[in-house]
Amino acid sequence: MSELVVSADWVADRLADVRVVDVREAWEYDDIGHVPGAVNVPYDSYRADEHVTERAAASGQASTSEGMLPGADVFADLLGAAGIDREDDVVAYDDHHGSFAARFLVTAERYGHPTERLHLLDGDFSAWQRCHETSTDPPDVEPTTYEVVEPAETPLVGFEGVAAAVDDPDTVVVDTREAWEYEEGHIPGAIRLDWRELVDDETRGLKPESELRAVLTKRGVDPDRRVLLYCNTARRISHTYLVLRHLGYPDLAFYEGSLTEWKAAERPLETGRE
Repeated sequence: MSELVVSADWVADRLADVRVVDVREAWEYDDIGHVPGAVNVPYDSYRADEHVTERAAASGQASTSEGMLPGADVFADLLGAAGIDREDDVVAYDDHHGSFAARFLVTAERYGHPTERLHLLDGDFSAWQRCHETSTDPPDVEPTTYEVVEPAETPLVGFEGVAAAVDDPDTVVVDTREAWEYEEGHIPGAIRLDWRELVDDETRGLKPESELRAVLTKRGVDPDRRVLLYCNTARRISHTYLVLRHLGYPDLAFYEGSLTEWKAAERPLETGRE
């Protein structure tokens, strides 16, 4: 297991040495409180509008599957304003079991932040709130010039890559949405793994490793195969992607455009239960 998913105690022990990012709405950050020293980068600030993806796919312009990524300049400005450098260790959290924070971290990975310096707070804000003091004081932030560096490799795939994966016996296509969504329409041949199956409802964090691996085995998500993930708008797969990477899955593909792009491009769908 990596240090990608970290505990509240891990963060507390390193609070002076990491940059903590709270991706909740500004009123939650200000009124409810936050991890001391955390900066606020709300979820809507680092994702493009869903209709951007739909329009691009409908015109055949989304084959690289940038989906709802905000764009390198926008993300660089956000992190620079938050006082974050590329060499900083970054811990992100939300109040929704980690899925919104995971989306932030996957976006940072896409724009070249070193993966070993990206961390998800296990159990979201509630894990910190239960055991550690919170603050309503705004942090002192010294802006930086954040440098986006195009990574040598990226897990992102476009709809052509997904279409090829459907017929590839060495790839398992995984739908991370709820059962009713899957039944209404999914990519042909996809298996279903609701992202919440990997989360403990009581702690709001990940289930123990043995339980995680049991769920993944039951669903057919085999580490010996390439795993291609999708949902509707790439938020839920961000969480599953990080969990699988945390568990050491070696070959992961991330369909950023997800079903929003797939449907807009008029690609085929299957309906019905697994």
